[in-house]
Amino acid sequence: MRIAQVAPLYESVPPKLYGGTERVVSWLTEELVAQGHEVTLFASGDSLTTARLVPVCPEALRMNAHCIDQLSYHVHLLERVLQERDEFDLIHFHIDYLHFPLSRSQQLTQVSTLHGRLDIPDLVPLYREFSDMPLISISEAQRRPLVWANWQKTVQHGLPEDSFDAWIEPGKYLAFLGRVSPEKGLDDAIAIAKRCGIPLKIAAKIDRADREYFEKQIKPLLKHKLIEFIGEIHDQEKNDFLGQAMALLFPINWQEPFGIVMIEAMACGVPVIAYSKGSVPEVIEDGLTGFLVRDVDSAAKAVVRLNEIDRRVCRQRFEQRFTARRMAQDYLNIYENIVKREPKSIALTDGDLSWMNLESRSSTT
Repeated sequence: MRIAQVAPLYESVPPKLYGGTERVVSWLTEELVAQGHEVTLFASGDSLTTARLVPVCPEALRMNAHCIDQLSYHVHLLERVLQERDEFDLIHFHIDYLHFPLSRSQQLTQVSTLHGRLDIPDLVPLYREFSDMPLISISEAQRRPLVWANWQKTVQHGLPEDSFDAWIEPGKYLAFLGRVSPEKGLDDAIAIAKRCGIPLKIAAKIDRADREYFEKQIKPLLKHKLIEFIGEIHDQEKNDFLGQAMALLFPINWQEPFGIVMIEAMACGVPVIAYSKGSVPEVIEDGLTGFLVRDVDSAAKAVVRLNEIDRRVCRQRFEQRFTARRMAQDYLNIYENIVKREPKSIALTDGDLSWMNLESRSSTT
C-alpha cells in the first residue's frame, strides 16, 4: 500500500527529546516500511526515517529559535501533501483538524489520528461541522467528549519491542518522566515520595508556557534530600532511568488521552502507580502491571505493595498489548477498510429501468 504519514512540525520524527505524537508517527512509519509498504513521511528536515522523507522545514520548529510563525509552515505542509495526493492510496494525518477543509473540498482518501485532549467546548462546533471526517482515537476515554464523531476505531499506541530491555531486579527509587505542568501531577509525585521516604528522580521537560508554574510551585519542592531533578532526557537515557526505578509515578489530574510513558515503563519491566483517570485504566491492569490509585495516600500504600508485582509480567503484557507491530496492523486494517469503500449506489425502481431501456433502444435506431 502507498501511504502518506503527515506529522506535526514542532518536533523531528522521532523527536530528539520530549515529544509524543512525533514519536508515535516514527514507530508507525518504520514498522509499515519494515512490513513492505511504500511510505512517504511529511515532516521536518531533521527527521530520521527509512521511509521517503518530504522535508517541509529544515528543522523541528521547537528547536528553531528564529521561528516566529509556526502555523505558516503547517499551511505549507498541507500544500506539499496536496501536490502529491495522487501518489498515495491513503493519507494519514496526525495534525488534528488543520486539514479538514482541504480534505473535504479535495475529497482526499484520508484518516486522522487525534493525539490530544478533546474535552474542550470550543471543539464541539468544529467537529459537528466536519462530522464526515474519519477519525481514530488513541483510547476510549479520549473520544467520550465527542462520542458522536465519525470514529473508525481506537488504536492504542505501540512501540518497537527492542526499544527497551527489561530490568528484572527491584529498583532503587521512584521515577517521574514527562513534562512539568499542573495536569501531570509532579507535585503529587513529590508528596508520594516524601510520604514513603523513598528517593524520587525527576526527568522532565519544562515548556515555556509552564516556566512560571515550575518556578513558583515546583522549584520550592525540590529542596529536599529525597528529590533529584534531572531535567529533560534523551531516548537513549530512558532505559536506565526507568529500568532502575521501583515504579513509575503517574499521578495525573486530567483526562490523559494516552500516556506513552506508561508503556515505556512496562517495556522496562517497571510497574506503574497511576491515578485512575483518562486512559489509565485502559493501559494499566490493577495488581498486574501496577496499581490504580486515587490520591497521595492510596499511592503511598501502593508503593508498599510493589513486591506483589512481577516485573517479568509487566514486560510480557507490554509484548502482548503495546508493540509497534500490533499498532501497525490495527492501522492497516483501518486503511484497507477506508480504501475499499465505494460510493453508495443509487437504488433504481422498475420505472427507472424501463425508462433507461427505452432510451437505450432509441439510441440504436
